[in-house]
Amino acid sequence: MPDTYKRHDLTIDQQLALTTAARRLGDEFTGAFGTETIERFLRTSYDQFATSAAVANFLPLPAERFARQRLHALARVEGHGDGRPIVLFLCVHNAGRSQMALGFFAAPAGEHAVGWSGGSEFAAEINPAAVASMAERGIDISREFPKPWTEEIVRAADVVLTMGCGDACPVYPGKRYLDWELDDPAQGRERTRRPSWTRTV
Repeated sequence: MPDTYKRHDLTIDQQLALTTAARRLGDEFTGAFGTETIERFLRTSYDQFATSAAVANFLPLPAERFARQRLHALARVEGHGDGRPIVLFLCVHNAGRSQMALGFFAAPAGEHAVGWSGGSEFAAEINPAAVASMAERGIDISREFPKPWTEEIVRAADVVLTMGCGDACPVYPGKRYLDWELDDPAQGRERTRRPSWTRTV
């Protein structure tokens, strides 16, 4: 077991889960990234979720999924992407608006484009009202989970759609930005308004 995961704050089960996750990611990204990079991304992803997790035993799974997304983003930044456009949806908690927008995007986009989402102050869990509302429209977002954004994720995106995160939303040159005024499902309103502005930095 790598020393990376032999930490006093991790149970044996968590250490084993992270070691297995690192092995899977290593197999998936073989030839693209070394073991050190993969373990660093997995470790930092785990640490980000550990700050707000209600049940720590489940952390290795979202940590692995987020690390995988970050590694795909890094590959894109380094010129090794598959050419598909990437759209990033950002709000404050990544528990409602951006998750719903991602769901509406992913359904018709299929394999033709990649959609990601994130939050400036990501919540511990996705809003059940958002999940229920999307289910009524035939779109399942129940497997999604709130997550932050990272530099490589924003840099990899072709289009960044922001929804209420204001000055906390990241701005990078060369990106197309759209700001959407969307009511927060946490406030009991889910009506979508027209985008208020678009810009390319």
